[in-house]
Amino acid sequence: MKVNNKHYRSIWYEKDSNTVKIIDQRELPYSFKVIDLDSLEDFRIAIKDMAVRGAPLIGATAAFGIAKQMQKDCTDKALDNAWEVLNATRPTAINLRWALNRCKDYLSQVATTDRAKKAMELALEISDEDVEINRKIGEFGLDIISKISNQKKGDPVNILTHCNAGWLATVDWGTATSPMYQAYDKGIPVKIWVDETRPRNQGALTSWELNSHGIDHEYIVDNTGGFLMQTGQVDMVIVGTDRTTAKGDVCNKIGTYLKALAAKDNEVPFYVALPSPTIDWTVYDGLKEIPIEERNEEEVSYVKGNDKNNEINSVKVTPEGTFGFNPAFDITPSSLITGLITENGVCNPNTQKLEDLFPSK
Repeated sequence: MKVNNKHYRSIWYEKDSNTVKIIDQRELPYSFKVIDLDSLEDFRIAIKDMAVRGAPLIGATAAFGIAKQMQKDCTDKALDNAWEVLNATRPTAINLRWALNRCKDYLSQVATTDRAKKAMELALEISDEDVEINRKIGEFGLDIISKISNQKKGDPVNILTHCNAGWLATVDWGTATSPMYQAYDKGIPVKIWVDETRPRNQGALTSWELNSHGIDHEYIVDNTGGFLMQTGQVDMVIVGTDRTTAKGDVCNKIGTYLKALAAKDNEVPFYVALPSPTIDWTVYDGLKEIPIEERNEEEVSYVKGNDKNNEINSVKVTPEGTFGFNPAFDITPSSLITGLITENGVCNPNTQKLEDLFPSK
C-alpha cells in the first residue's frame, strides 16, 4: 500500500544490496522507520519484539530469516537451528510454524550448494502468495459489503474492526482491511469503527493505514463496540485471525470474543478474514488446544504515545505494586461466526465444513 505516495510492502527484499527490509512497527503510528534484517538474531528479535506482527507477516518474515541464514551457513545443522530459534519466538500464530515447516521440508531436499538461492526464491514465493491470497479475500469481502450497501441504498456501510488486520499485519492488502480498501476503491461509501485494542493500541496502526488510504473512520475505546451495535451503528464486524481450527474456532487478538458476543446478541453479522495458511487442520477445539501467548505485564501497566512536546514516551497507568495479566489472544467459537472469508470463498462454519473449500489441504 502507499505511504507518502510510495508503494510499500511490510517486508521486502532488495536484490542489489541483498537486504531484507521491514517497516519497524514498534515505531508506528508515531514515526515511519524502515530497518534492515540480516542475522538470525535480527529476525528473532523482529518477531519476538513485534517489529513485525500479524500472523501472515510473521510467517513471511520467518521464511526470509531462513533464507538469510542459508546465505551464511547452508548446512543441515544451521537449517535445524534456524527453525528452532524462530519457532520459539511466538507460540500462537500458526503461520510461523507453517512457513518454517514449508521451508525446512523443501530445503532439506535441496543440495546445500543450492540452498541459499532456493531459500530466497521460496521466501519471495511465500510473500507473493500472501499478497494474492489477501487480494482474493478482499474480493469475497467486497461482495458482502456491496450487498449491504445496496440494502442501505448507498448510505455508508458501518464496519467495526478489532486490532490491526491490515497490510501491516500481512505482506500487503491485509485480511480484514482488504475488503475495506477494495470497497473504497470501487466507490462504495464505508465508515470504519476502529477499536483501540489495548494493551498495545494496535487499532492505531489500522487508523494510520486508513488515513493513508483516505477511508472515513473513527477511533474508539474497546468497550464502545457493544453500544454501537445496540444503537444500530454497526452493519457488520470483520476481524482477522492468528489461528483458526478445522471446526472454525478463531484465535485472534484479546477482546475479539467479546465483540462476537455483542454481535450475536444484536444480530450483527460477524466475519473473520481467513487466509488458508492460518488454518490449523490439526486442531479442532480452539479453547482446549491452542496455546495462548502471555506477554509482559508492562504492556498493560504502561501506555506509549506522543506527549505534548511531540516526544514518544511511556506513561505508567497502574498504581505501584499492581501487576498486569496480559494474555494476547482469546478464542471465538465457531457458533458466534457468520462467515469465514477465505481466498476460496466464504464459509459459514455452522452449516458448512471449512475443509470443503480446501479439498487438497
